[in-house]
Amino acid sequence: MTKVFIDGSAGTTGLKIYDRLKDREDLELITLTGDLRKDLNARKDAINSSDIAFFCLPDAAAVESASLIESDHVAVIDTSTAHRTNPDWVYGFAELGNQREKIQASKRIANPGCHASGFIVLVEPLIRAGLLKKDAALTCFSVTGYSGGGKAMISEYEAADRAAKYDAPRQYGLPQQHKHLKEMVKVTGIEVTPVFCPIVADFYSGMCVTVPVFAKDLNGTIEDVKALYKDCYHSPIVHYSESPDPDGLAAANLLSGRDDMEVLVSGNEERILLISRFDNLGKGASGAAIQNMNILLGLDETTGLNV
Repeated sequence: MTKVFIDGSAGTTGLKIYDRLKDREDLELITLTGDLRKDLNARKDAINSSDIAFFCLPDAAAVESASLIESDHVAVIDTSTAHRTNPDWVYGFAELGNQREKIQASKRIANPGCHASGFIVLVEPLIRAGLLKKDAALTCFSVTGYSGGGKAMISEYEAADRAAKYDAPRQYGLPQQHKHLKEMVKVTGIEVTPVFCPIVADFYSGMCVTVPVFAKDLNGTIEDVKALYKDCYHSPIVHYSESPDPDGLAAANLLSGRDDMEVLVSGNEERILLISRFDNLGKGASGAAIQNMNILLGLDETTGLNV
């Protein structure tokens, strides 16, 4: 039986992973309670006793946990930002090119960021196919539910006496130094860091990421983009959709509670909107981590997922 340890099981992502795995009969969860969850030696023993360890920690703590590994058989899925651009770690987005095979052969998997996942799924195949110019000056705006901010932000939004500012969407990352930008650039292969406008709004979970593109930056047409997405994305987890919601809008919370991701193309021949929609806690976090674990174990990728 596969032994699994979640280092950082008290955080939002760690709790979601634990809830998904606790009833699986093919896994044995190694758990630490009370003060042992922060005890370095206890964590070290748990990590090295596991077959798969999930790191659901701040970046510095994730680096520390990686340094504790002494056993060659331990595979790690790190949900922090710490290792996403590290060449010794495999980027855990299976739907990109031959990334699935790389994940299966690795013991160091860096789980993608939520906003980054929505951007990369749209841009990476266009760059790889030569449809989008690498030096295109892109903009990305991303609307997310407040659960992406973790326990502190959740409590702020759900407080009975919350301030009026929580009633309206709020843009953040204003200095253009968001932590997801590095992986967005590296994984897609673009040469210009995009202008990134993340927005948090008053709904629990869900995400809608949009990348506008001018036709002059494409080596093809909007129909070529649609054809490429259809060819790349046709699995239960990531799939191309022909149209947005029946009312012609694109609700950011439509896939809340799910682990799949929808890719859309809208606009016209001159100004094109590339859109991805998913749950920031699903394919944007814990769902992707479970998918990567399933790949490592040679299981159906949808095992334990809601798709």
